Order: sequence, then C-alpha cells, then structure tokens
Amino acid sequence: MNVFARELLDAAMALPLDERAKLAAELLASMDGKADENVEAVWARELHRRAERAHSGDSVGVDWSTVRIEALRRIRSE
Repeated sequence: MNVFARELLDAAMALPLDERAKLAAELLASMDGKADENVEAVWARELHRRAERAHSGDSVGVDWSTVRIEALRRIRSE
C-alpha cells in the first residue's frame, strides 16, 4: 500500500462506524464494474416467475429448520 493509500485508510478509519460502512460499500461496489441496465427487469421477471410457481404449488418450499441444519452441516464439513 502506498503512502497516499495508507493516509486515506487512516482517515477512513477515523470516521464513525456508519460512515465507514457506507464508504466500504461504495468501494466494494466500484469493483463490480458497470451494472447491466437490464438487471432490475430480469430480477423482477424471475421473482414473478418464482412467486407464480409457489402460488400454483409447482414449487414446494423447505422449512427453515431443515435449511438451517443442512447449511450448518455443509459449513462444518468444509
């Protein structure tokens, strides 16, 4: 890390927690590149499709306790 970056980091660390969080989120988002302009529309269609499947009974959900147990099992096996 160069001197400028170190000074910038030191200044950022002096910010209140909520401001540091906002700054960190902006920095991370800047690494993703330009967002696809159609992403919101695509996600809206996908959410609608999933909701329709759930309402029609074509898709059966899994209760939280089962999901939690499976997630913990996978985490512990890594």
